[in-house]
Amino acid sequence: MTIHHHDDIETPEKLLTPSEVAQRFRVNPKTVTRWARAGKLSAIRTLGGHRRFRESEINRCLDELSGEEPRP
Repeated sequence: MTIHHHDDIETPEKLLTPSEVAQRFRVNPKTVTRWARAGKLSAIRTLGGHRRFRESEINRCLDELSGEEPRP
């Protein structure tokens, strides 16, 4: 078990809503939900049961689709 001190904690990664992800892929938000259910995108569930997506993973997927080098 690792104990983190305040100095060691990284800035939390930005989480995107299905609507924000849909805008980036230019698809309907329901499509993003279907992708998450199918395992094409990994989602984090909030305490209220809503899906959120890691911005870094979404950027990586977009980069792969466009054939670009991965973003830092």
